[in-house]
Amino acid sequence: MDKGRVFRQLHEAPGIFLMPNPWDPGTTMLLASLGFKALATSSAGFAFSRGLPDGGVPFDMMIQHCKDLISATGLPMNADLEKGKGDSPDSAGETIFAAEAAGLAGCSIEDYSGDDHNSIYEFSLAVERVAAASEAAKALKGDFVFTARAENFLHGRPDIEDTIKRLQAFEAAGADVLYAPGIGDINLVRQVCSSVSKPVNVMAGRTFTVAQLLEAGVKRISLGPYLTTFAFAAVRNAAREMLDKGTFEFSQQAMPFGELQQLFSQGADKDI
Repeated sequence: MDKGRVFRQLHEAPGIFLMPNPWDPGTTMLLASLGFKALATSSAGFAFSRGLPDGGVPFDMMIQHCKDLISATGLPMNADLEKGKGDSPDSAGETIFAAEAAGLAGCSIEDYSGDDHNSIYEFSLAVERVAAASEAAKALKGDFVFTARAENFLHGRPDIEDTIKRLQAFEAAGADVLYAPGIGDINLVRQVCSSVSKPVNVMAGRTFTVAQLLEAGVKRISLGPYLTTFAFAAVRNAAREMLDKGTFEFSQQAMPFGELQQLFSQGADKDI
């Protein structure tokens, strides 16, 4: 199966689709069993599971993580590869080749530099990076869906005009999907979608519903780190109950052991 082609078809089909973000093989298998049509990695989710901050995972470790998740599911897997292998346009192209070699159906690359003093790449460099990544994706033998991300709203620059300018330039440079995470206003989401012609990904948040995002013109919804942070909150709340109350009522809300045992028995022979 050409997972890249299957993934692209989800973007070409009518309506909207959900693409949640597991952080290990177990959560990958669980989400795949529930009927989602595609999954995505979370850079923050994986980093937190390793006891690291978001942005603290080396590129090679992230690629191995992608391979681990891919081996746990037959679904198309998209990867959050942060800024990629480096800062240059050439490194952006190399990122695509590494992603495809890992078995990914698609990936995203950001215009966040990782430099606290100059967090967003200068406009022309950001566009050159997207152009190089797009060219690399089109040079692959199989289909591959490349997402270009404009990171202003996640890094203290809530400039919708510059964000749209970047997304439009990324579209012209060949990106397949456009993504500006951190926008929490549905009117701004609608403005982004109406400003470009390629599919738009939005990171879900408490202020949105699927119906609202569909009406706004969104094609794809991901959750970024939210499933991971929700799981961490559940563990923290359970620990506080044990320490503060001396009770274990949280266990009544746990998934049944037998259900998980049955699910993971299906992957017992997998090399993951």
